[in-house]
Amino acid sequence: MTPDDDRIPGGKVGATPRVGLHVRGWRAARVSVHILAGIATTTFVFPRADARRRRELTRRWCLKLLALMRVESRIHGTIGDDGGNVLIVANHISWLDIFVINAHRPARFVAKSELADWPLVGRLISGAGTIFIERARKTDTHRVNRVAADALASGEVIVVFPEGTTTDGRQVLKFHGSLLQPICDADGHVLPVAIRYRDGDGNHATAAEYVGETSFAESFWAVCGEPRLVVELIASPPVPARERHRRELAREAEAAIRTALAPPDGATAPGTAGDRRAGSP
Repeated sequence: MTPDDDRIPGGKVGATPRVGLHVRGWRAARVSVHILAGIATTTFVFPRADARRRRELTRRWCLKLLALMRVESRIHGTIGDDGGNVLIVANHISWLDIFVINAHRPARFVAKSELADWPLVGRLISGAGTIFIERARKTDTHRVNRVAADALASGEVIVVFPEGTTTDGRQVLKFHGSLLQPICDADGHVLPVAIRYRDGDGNHATAAEYVGETSFAESFWAVCGEPRLVVELIASPPVPARERHRRELAREAEAAIRTALAPPDGATAPGTAGDRRAGSP
């Protein structure tokens, strides 16, 4: 019997039981070692590697991370290729989102500056080229947009989460257009990608959520306690940004993601009833 075969007995009928405490600890320890290896790679290998090599190292590292945490990713549509000058626009549920996307389409992310202070993970994502934005400084958006536009024009892929925060995955918040300006400046393409987490039984999964007062440590420990998580990435067709306004692109990407996350029975797409606020950035 392997460590991951040991499950807590009992629980609700039909519910997937969580793994035992020692299994959680074993997973957390292995992931921590893997993160340290990733920091070493971004510190000592990335500065001497070309862009293609960095992308391949990132992809492999993220795939192994997901395997260690028993996270299975399923891709619908086309998300991974070698083309650049693409801005991936996604809804945001978890810190795992970054690693799931990178496992299939290595990219640079725009993230809040607070993440740079996270133990281990902050060092890791900083070394991977994350573009940090200080949300308390309104003028910082202009700096970030210039950096992102230059990166896109040089053939890189950037990922933004236009909701500006995380949700529990049952709703999609209004997309703010300010962070889509770089792709307009670079005349590239927007790729809408919907993200959804399920448990091993196919039900909505809450373990990956990183919302409210939940700390990173609490969220990480919850993921380590799941026997299996499934994350779906649903990619819509890319949208040309040439001669388009950022607000228009934001609305179109938001609509595509709402549609992708709509229940298969044709019920209303998530968050479409009364959640939109007046005005756009």
